[in-house]
Amino acid sequence: MLKNTKESFGFISKTVHWLMAILLIGLFAVGLYMTELDYYDSLYHTLPWWHKSIGLLVIGLLIFRVLWKMVNPMPEALKTHKKWEVFLAHLIQRLFYVLILLIGISGYFISTAKGKGIEFFNFFEVPAITQALEEDSADLIGEIHEVLAITLIALAVLHALAALKHHFIDKDETLLKMINK
Repeated sequence: MLKNTKESFGFISKTVHWLMAILLIGLFAVGLYMTELDYYDSLYHTLPWWHKSIGLLVIGLLIFRVLWKMVNPMPEALKTHKKWEVFLAHLIQRLFYVLILLIGISGYFISTAKGKGIEFFNFFEVPAITQALEEDSADLIGEIHEVLAITLIALAVLHALAALKHHFIDKDETLLKMINK
């Protein structure tokens, strides 16, 4: 089943969810590693190229995900879920979307700080929309990018812990809706 039903997420929702999760965790790890590279490291130019291209891909997946969500029913919350749990789940989902968007925007400004566009896997270039930024501004945007990314990963850890709590403590089908059911 490609589309969502009232009982479960469809193949497309599951695939985009897990693909984005893997890509975002990878981007975070590579981003942390990149900050430690010096100019003479062989990965100094390679990793940022991949980081930027995959970051743009994630923004594309986010846009697709939001549009897909608008035309697909969401599985209903289980009757065992408390109202506050449902509210918190919806709030965190929206926070994920906002954080990913803000991380993408700040990454775009970091990458175009010198007035040069961003290569997207050698397919095309996303142009810079601003003139070169002063170094202080680029540094500040870099710090914002890092704080947003750390916040996203912390939220993802809480999200994963909540899913495990539902599965192992509550013994409900919340996690199964996103894995195999």
